[in-house]
Amino acid sequence: MRPPAPELISPRSQRVLAARRLAKRNFRGKERLFLAEGPQAVREAAAYDDTLVELFATVEAAERYADIVGEARTAGARVHLADEQVIADISTTVTPQGLVGVCRFVDTPFEDILAARPKLVAVLAHVRDPGNAGTVLRCADAAGAEAVVLTDASVDLYNPKAVRASVGSLFHLPVAVGVPVERAVAGLGDAGVRVLAADGAGDHDLDAELDENAMGGPTAWVFGNEAWGLPEETRALADAVVRVPIHGKAESLNLATAAAVCLYASARAQRASGGCRSVTES
Repeated sequence: MRPPAPELISPRSQRVLAARRLAKRNFRGKERLFLAEGPQAVREAAAYDDTLVELFATVEAAERYADIVGEARTAGARVHLADEQVIADISTTVTPQGLVGVCRFVDTPFEDILAARPKLVAVLAHVRDPGNAGTVLRCADAAGAEAVVLTDASVDLYNPKAVRASVGSLFHLPVAVGVPVERAVAGLGDAGVRVLAADGAGDHDLDAELDENAMGGPTAWVFGNEAWGLPEETRALADAVVRVPIHGKAESLNLATAAAVCLYASARAQRASGGCRSVTES
């Protein structure tokens, strides 16, 4: 005799309705909760201390990703089985993957980032596209950056598209949000970090910076808006404005690509002979 099918949560459940509301920024801010969709994001959330609160899963996904469901339960999350329509109602993707997690906010106070004396930081100033923000966060994680800062004029870190684009990197490194760009630059400078503004019209060339061994120390890159870059007042705050050289005929690089080039250039310079100089060294 076959065991009874698992009981599915009702689409009218208050838990479902509460999760659905997290697609909107004002509800996310009020509850300090956000959605993480798909197996990779849910797995990372479950591994991040006390972050995953609830998990909604179709029966098929719960069977396919039984290890992730087990990790979610071990992390203390409530697990709800749901039909595909419930997952579709909660999800913000066209083709949901059957797992949607409700997570606590994970951002870090800017002061804590400064206290850790970071050697490589990405600062997103006026970045409005959530996909770009999440992709830059992923690039920063891959390059070994120790923190990301989103200024108060940038997109919401917990926008579902930004969370998806980070592909779990949101849970890997400290991220500060809502920091005025002036405060971000001043704080990093006081912490001994050289602040570079990435701009296609910069006076300094990235290749020349590398050739002159000028990038081995602690560095923060400031990346601007996708359409108009960095305003003059923001460029003026930086220690130098650096352009990525275009050796071919391309008109420019998009934000995420330029960020990847800059961050990896710094990471390579810091890992060269002698490594990154500690900001505590005299």
